[in-house]
Amino acid sequence: MKKDHPSIQQRALDTGAAKSCVTDAKELFVKDYVFPALQANALYEGQYPLATALARPLIARLLVDRAHQEGARAVAHGCTGKGNDQVRFDVSIAALDPRLQIIAPAREWEMTRKEEIAYAKRHGISIPATSASLYSTDENLWGRSIECGVLEDPWVEPPEDIYDLTRSPGDAPDKPAYVEIEFEEGIPVRLEGQDLDGVSLIDQLNELAGEHGVRRIDHVENRLVGIKSREIYEAPAAEVLLAAHRALEALVLSRDQSRFHERVTQEYSDLIYNGLWFSSLRQDLAAYVQSSQRFVSGSVRVKLFKGSCMVVGRKSPHSLYDLGLATYDEGDLFDQSASPGFIHIWGLPVRTQARRQWLDRRK
Repeated sequence: MKKDHPSIQQRALDTGAAKSCVTDAKELFVKDYVFPALQANALYEGQYPLATALARPLIARLLVDRAHQEGARAVAHGCTGKGNDQVRFDVSIAALDPRLQIIAPAREWEMTRKEEIAYAKRHGISIPATSASLYSTDENLWGRSIECGVLEDPWVEPPEDIYDLTRSPGDAPDKPAYVEIEFEEGIPVRLEGQDLDGVSLIDQLNELAGEHGVRRIDHVENRLVGIKSREIYEAPAAEVLLAAHRALEALVLSRDQSRFHERVTQEYSDLIYNGLWFSSLRQDLAAYVQSSQRFVSGSVRVKLFKGSCMVVGRKSPHSLYDLGLATYDEGDLFDQSASPGFIHIWGLPVRTQARRQWLDRRK
C-alpha cells in the first residue's frame, strides 16, 4: 500500500493549516502494534482483524508527540459521536497526556455524513466521498474497512465496487497458489525462503492473497457505544498470517496453553477494539502473550484458492506432535494397555454420581 505523501501534506495546507507534517509510520505500526496483535491471534468477535483499531493508538501517540514538539495545548480529530474511533482517540490521548484538550468538531456539531460532505465541499476540502457515494473507508497495511451508504442495510449484498484489495473469488485464478511462511517466536520473518522485513512481507502477502480473493469479511458487529454496525473488511495478509500463526501454535503449545491462549485472545481483542491499548491490563496480557511465543518458531504452508485460505502443512523444531505416539501403523509407541486404568480413574466421578444419584432416582 503506497500513499502519495506530498499530496497528503498539501491537502492539509490547502484547508488552511499553518503547518503540515506527514509521518511514515509503517515500520512502527507493524513492529509495535500489528505483530503483537498477531502473536495474540487478535480477532474481534472472531471476525475482524482490528486493522483500524490497531492504527488508532499509534496515531494518538504520534499526535501527542507532535503536540509536545509544537508546544500545543489542544489536539483535534474528525470523529462523530456514534463510532468507536472517538473512544480510541480520546482514551489513548488521555492515557498519553491527560493535560491536552481534545476538540472534535463533527461530534460537537452533531454532523451527519451528508452534512460533513457538504461542509467539505463548501470549504474546498478534497475528499473521496460524495453525496452519491457515502462510503466511509479506512485503510492501512493490516486491512481495509468500508461502511455507510447501502451497506447500512444488512440484507443488501455488498456491491463489487467497494472492494480494492481483493479480487472477486469468482474471478480469482483457477490454479491455487501455495506460500510458505517462516516464523520466529511468533513473528513472520520469511516468505518463500526470503528474509523480509515486516512491512515488505505484509505488502507481498496482501498482493498475493488479494489476487486470490482472500479475505472479504461481512460482519455485523457490536460497537463499544452500544449499537450494532454492519462493516465490510478486506484483510488478505492478516487472514493468511493469522491462520498460519494459529496452525503453528497448535503444533507447539500444550493443550492447556492453547486453551488459555484462546481466553487471552478474546480479552486482548476486546481491549484493542475498545480503545484500551495503553491500559495496564493490555500491557499485562502482552507480557503473557510474549512468553507464550518462546517456541512458536517453524514453517507453515498455506494454500490460497478462490477466496479460501487453508493451512496444508506445518513443521517446527519444537513440535509436540510425535509420530510414534500418533500413528496407528507399525512403529506405534503408545501403550494401549494403560488405557483401561486411565479410563477407570477418569470416569470415576461419572460412575460415582450415576450410582449415588441417577440410579437412586430411577427406583
